[in-house]
This record gives sequence, C-alpha cells and structure tokens, in this order.
Amino acid sequence: MTTLANRIQYLAESETLAMSRKSRELKAEGHDVINLSLGEPDFNTPDYIKDAAKEGIDQNYSFYSPVAGFEDLRKAICAKLKRDNNLDYDCNQIVVSTGAKQSIANVMLSLINPGDEVLVPAPYWVSYKEIIKVAEGKAVFINASIQNNFKITPQQLEAAITPKTKLLIYSSPCNPTGSVYTRDELKGIAEMLVKYPEITIVADEIYEHINFVGKHQSICQFDFIKDRVALVNGVSKGYAMTGWRIGFIAAPLAIAKACDKLQGQFTSGASSIAQRAALKAFITEPSSTPDLKIMQQAFLERRDLMLKLLAEIPGMKLNHPDGAFYIFPDIAYYFGKTNGQITINNDNEQCMYLLNKVFVALVPGDAFGDPNCIRFSYATSLDKLTESARRIKEALGDLR
Repeated sequence: MTTLANRIQYLAESETLAMSRKSRELKAEGHDVINLSLGEPDFNTPDYIKDAAKEGIDQNYSFYSPVAGFEDLRKAICAKLKRDNNLDYDCNQIVVSTGAKQSIANVMLSLINPGDEVLVPAPYWVSYKEIIKVAEGKAVFINASIQNNFKITPQQLEAAITPKTKLLIYSSPCNPTGSVYTRDELKGIAEMLVKYPEITIVADEIYEHINFVGKHQSICQFDFIKDRVALVNGVSKGYAMTGWRIGFIAAPLAIAKACDKLQGQFTSGASSIAQRAALKAFITEPSSTPDLKIMQQAFLERRDLMLKLLAEIPGMKLNHPDGAFYIFPDIAYYFGKTNGQITINNDNEQCMYLLNKVFVALVPGDAFGDPNCIRFSYATSLDKLTESARRIKEALGDLR
C-alpha cells in the first residue's frame, strides 16, 4: 500500500479552487450557478498581447528559455519597474516563473529552514499558509480587524517578532480584503523593521494595476529597506492573463540566484510563448493602451455596486476596499440563525447554504484567516452581481 508523504497529508486543498469545483459540479447538473469564488478577471487578454504571442510562435520561440527568463523580458521588467514604480533593478535580480504563486514558493523555499517563523498579516491569501508548510516553516498570524480596514500597524507587527522570525509576507492591494497600504503606512512598517535586519520581506504586488486610490505604493521605494525585499508581481490580474502563467520576482541578487537555482531543478524556464506575450505587456506604457483603464474602471463600478447592494442586507459589516476585486464582509451576525431545517454555525456552513439554496459560490473567510467573513469576487458582469446580491439577500432573509 502506498503511503503518502507527510507534507502532502498536511497540505490543505485550495479553498478557492474547491468552491469553484463544487460550483462547476452544480452547473453540470443544470443549475444556474453564479460563481463569485475565483479571483480571475473576466476580461480577455488584450489583442496586442495575443498578437505578440502569435509572433513568438512564428519566430520559433519553441525551445527552452533560460531558467530565469529571456534576457529581453527581464530587461523589460526592469524598465517597467523604473517607469511605473521608480525602482532600480538589474536584470540579474529578476527571475521569471510560472506564475506569481511559483515566485512566492521559490522565495519561501530558498529562505525558510524548518522551524523558522513567517509573519502573515491576516486576512491573507490562502496559499501563503500552505506554501509556508511546504517549506517547513511556521506561520505566525497577525490579526487585522475590519475596523482598521484589515491593515496591521507597525506595533502589531513588532509584537509578533521573535528570535525565530525570518520573513514577513503580505499583499497590497490585498487578496481577500481589497485593502491597500498607503505610502505612510508602508514607511512605518519599513522603519520599524530596520531594527530587525534578519527579517526579509515578501511584497506581493500582483494587484498593482487594480488600484482605485491613485499611484501604486511599494515598500521597495524606501532605499533603507529595499535590499531586504523580494517584490512579487506578474501579468495575471492587471493584464487579464491568468492562464498564461507568468510571474516574477525583483529581489536582492542572493535571493534571485537562489530562486534561479531552485527553479532550475523544478520547472526550468516558464513558457517561451507566454514570455513573449509578457514582454509586450511590460514594454507597453499603461497610458498608451485603453485596456488597463477599461478594466480598472469596470472593477471600480462593480465594487461600488456590490458595496451598495451588500449594505442593504441586514447584519453585514463592510470595509471599503481600495483595490483588487474582492469584498470581504463580516457575516457573523448570521451565526446561530436557522431557516428551520439548516442552522448556520460558521462561515463554511454559510457558504454552503448560499451555494446549495441559491447557487451563489463564495469562499469561507476561514480560508483567509478570518472565520467571521466570506469573500466575494466581483470579477463578473454587473447583471450577475446584481442577481447574486438579490439571491443572497433572499436566502439570508429566511434565517431567524
């Protein structure tokens, strides 16, 4: 009998993918399911990017690429970081991977030894916790409240530091809350961490272009901390390229070399054709194409609609997300309530109730570190969002 390794037995299935799978099963049975569980733009990849991929095929980019990515792509990423973020990097500090998820895993596996502690502001993206497990580290969660727009303070962060702390990982704009750290907030965190030179920061900035408050702010802008930060980004969210699987890190040379070495044994270089598409995405000035602005404006309109509709549902507590495409309301008001047949005891039961009764797929907040909440992804049409809110209000109205 085959015995699976402990690491796979301890690893949890991605809750976002699990809910999406369940919604597909119900849809296959003929139900009209509205899936608000996946964090995926519903826009097509812009034509100018698709054309670049087709040119790559015609130009026979069908061979192995360098492990860290084609040099012209890495130079384009450096130019993008300078143009958009005023950050200076050499192309040897860039490692292109098969999605930002692999980029995060590369950094974690390159830095974490068994027992090392990783600070994780909660709510957090579901895979952070599991990637830390694979690296045999220990996640130390720092709870951010909805009253503080799900953002932690330097004081909270410092209180969680121990001699075993090796790394801090966070996202801004944040999945699942949509919260965005301001320049002053990031500066406060950076200034506090100066006292702890052994701690490396992983800044997940994959939602950079879905930001409703102006210029994106990166903790890397502070020169006194930049040489301890691994910046993670990619093309999935801002360019509607989830399936192309291209992410990257910009990091201190030692971390970049370590990730290159590790990736060389796992996957080698990312898809050569996807890299040609990503090259076009990065070399194109955001102001010269309407695609990014169209997407951002659509997400803003959807956010405002959902905030309005969810505010009309009794008992829902809402923050005001400034980026990404998620709303993360506190729904603890409904715990203990029943429709006479089903009693809602927690966030998971709440989500299953809504999925089975009115066929709206959401993700329990416990997956993200806050069991009082559930995550809505508003990356779908206004009509579907309106209908989903109507169904949810009706279903929750049956609970007493």
